[in-house]
Amino acid sequence: MNISYNKWKWALFIGTIIIFLAIIWYSNVIIDDIAKEERNKIKIWANAIHKKASLIKYTNEFFKTIQKEEQYKANIMAKAFQRINNASPYEDISFYSELISENKSIPYILTDKQGNISAIKNLDSAYLKTIDTPEKLFKVIKEENYGVIPINYYKNHYIYLYYKESYIYSQLREVFNDIVESFLSEIVENSSSIPVIVTDSSKKNVIAYGNIDTLILTSPERLAETIALMEYENSPLKISLGENNDGYVFYQGSYLLKRLRIFPVIQFVLVLIFFTVAYFLFNYAWKSEQNQVWVGMSKETAHQLGTPLSSLLAWLELLRAENVDHNILSEMEKDISRLETTAQRFSKIGSMPSLKVENIQEVIRNFIEYFKDRTSEKIKFKLKLPENDIFININKYLFEWVIENLCKNAVDAMDGQGTITITLIEEKRHVYIEVQDTGKGINSKYQKKIFKPGFTTKNRGWGLGLTLSLRIIKNYHKGKINVKKSTSNKGTTFRIKLKK
Repeated sequence: MNISYNKWKWALFIGTIIIFLAIIWYSNVIIDDIAKEERNKIKIWANAIHKKASLIKYTNEFFKTIQKEEQYKANIMAKAFQRINNASPYEDISFYSELISENKSIPYILTDKQGNISAIKNLDSAYLKTIDTPEKLFKVIKEENYGVIPINYYKNHYIYLYYKESYIYSQLREVFNDIVESFLSEIVENSSSIPVIVTDSSKKNVIAYGNIDTLILTSPERLAETIALMEYENSPLKISLGENNDGYVFYQGSYLLKRLRIFPVIQFVLVLIFFTVAYFLFNYAWKSEQNQVWVGMSKETAHQLGTPLSSLLAWLELLRAENVDHNILSEMEKDISRLETTAQRFSKIGSMPSLKVENIQEVIRNFIEYFKDRTSEKIKFKLKLPENDIFININKYLFEWVIENLCKNAVDAMDGQGTITITLIEEKRHVYIEVQDTGKGINSKYQKKIFKPGFTTKNRGWGLGLTLSLRIIKNYHKGKINVKKSTSNKGTTFRIKLKK
């Protein structure tokens, strides 16, 4: 049965591993395909951003050129006014006058120091009403960011040419701003499920974002961590956002791909849970079946011993009546009592035995006195017991069975010649019983197997003695039993640990 169980256990384990590896392999194939497809989409998206960013950069540079040309024209007009004011009565100033009159785009206002208007160009009549006083004029000049060019017309006297960008340039600038805004929206919207953050040149201030938890944006620490993580995964894309204003596009793999990456881990956990549950259920079923066999065999053994025991008791009384030697009858009585004890042991398997407070030294002494008379004279027994009595909760019959199994194994290990030492150690909360022999020892590779059912190194025996001992100590007495040490050709020490 044990061999069959081990085969099924290993078959279950190997089958689970094969299924798990197949699932993981296939899942990884699918995930890799999705990852490749997503990387291709990101490359296409990033290339499109690069191209559009280059276009916006070119458009921005074009607007800057127009702005510089308008500033240049304004300076030319200022010089023309200055030349006209400083011209002699006989000098021809028609060229400068034509230069000024041909200006059809740049709005300008010519005033004195106090703000009195002396000339105006390319401004409609409605606009003139907003600057009809020096106070209004200076207010509008400040609000609309007029440029100013001082013109020296006589010694330390100046007039002032105020100008602003042309109507055409204003429209172009609005168009450019719309293009930039549309570009930012397109970056975010076309990123699909890809998390995106667009910042200014500082890489800190967020201009636009997509597929990002808003809680991240409200926390500077989490935002900085997210941007750093994105920069670590992918180099940010640099884009132009206007005059002397660059930005960066940070992005990373989609949340869907991240969730798929942890899918094999989830599978592993589920398969592990399945295997663990299946293993324990299978193990429990096997142990239950094993227990039923043991219980049935034990009950039957106890039942079978009952009849000959009754007969032996009757024969003992008959021998007493025949005045047989008292010493012989006494030993027979001890053996019959031992058989009764053995029958009680078997009858208690399968049910929780009752525990009683017993003097552990007395239990050990009584057993050794009986046992040593039934072993070879070449076997010596040493008892190292404390002088003070120690009382613990045990089932006397089952506990003696454990000591008996250990002593019998020790006798077999010593080939009928050697010393068995039983040591009792008392601590604050526990009692330790050590059974030491001077036999051939236990091979280290067998020490973990000796408590398993059916394992034995002897030519005879069922390999159940230590298994029953483990069951009695662990299940019934809530204690522990183990091999404390074992040395080849020097002996073995078993240790029992019980609560006081």
